[in-house]
Amino acid sequence: MLKAGRIQQLTVSRISEHGLYLADEEQQVVLLPNRYTSLTDKVGDKKEVFVYHDSEDRLVATTETPRLRVGEAGYLRVVDKTPHGAFLDWGLHGKDLFLPNRNQQGGVLVGHSYIVYLYEDDLTGRCVATEKFKAWINNELITVKPREEVSLLVASESPIGFRVIVNNRHWGMIYRNQIFRPVAVGDRLTGYVSRITDDNRIDISLQQTGFAQVKDSAEVLLRMLHENGGALPLNDDSSPETVKQMTQMSKKVFKRSLGVLLKRGVVATDEHGMHLTEAENARKNQ
Repeated sequence: MLKAGRIQQLTVSRISEHGLYLADEEQQVVLLPNRYTSLTDKVGDKKEVFVYHDSEDRLVATTETPRLRVGEAGYLRVVDKTPHGAFLDWGLHGKDLFLPNRNQQGGVLVGHSYIVYLYEDDLTGRCVATEKFKAWINNELITVKPREEVSLLVASESPIGFRVIVNNRHWGMIYRNQIFRPVAVGDRLTGYVSRITDDNRIDISLQQTGFAQVKDSAEVLLRMLHENGGALPLNDDSSPETVKQMTQMSKKVFKRSLGVLLKRGVVATDEHGMHLTEAENARKNQ
């Protein structure tokens, strides 16, 4: 069934002077305009397209990838305002995403970006943005578990850290004392569920926990050594601040990762820092 706001795989059913008519399994058709077609297209070809309503309320297809699909949250820039609402840069040619006044939280400004959620209007079937998330993003029924890898959208900043949208469904928190890399509102990140509290709060880490984290961080250290001439001015005596600045790791993770590399015999340390062993240098140059 053709539905707005989704990427669908459709079949070319006929070719017209306006473009390709694509059909779904129920033989509903939608136009893919000429700007998205080529001379090699033929009837029976499969096309992966995004379907949305044009300015005349007709379903139309595009091969462009929008910044948001139905059921997703994102950070979009306001490009225009009218008495009825604002229009957001959706990443589609000639089509902006509507944010009605009733869906805004305190008003928006042209040129500024805001966190919004994209849903399909029940009455019109059109794609609509909202800053009011409660119906779609909440922690009433948690669908993630500890140590699970999750997608994140950084929604807001506070003195204790960053509030994030987890898998487009839940709210989570990354605490500032556990961040070892630059983070800003609007960033899309990969994270890991570190804890789910009894009252359904979700704590998020940007690093894996336990041995998996140490193993990955050890590989990062080794790659940094290879990329920096085989040496780094870091060892067990380096300050946490220096370690964080150079590696985006906590001192604890750095020491454990360095221990892994020492045990493997690929690095050695001295008062100047750490360096690749002769055996690792020889392997690298093979």
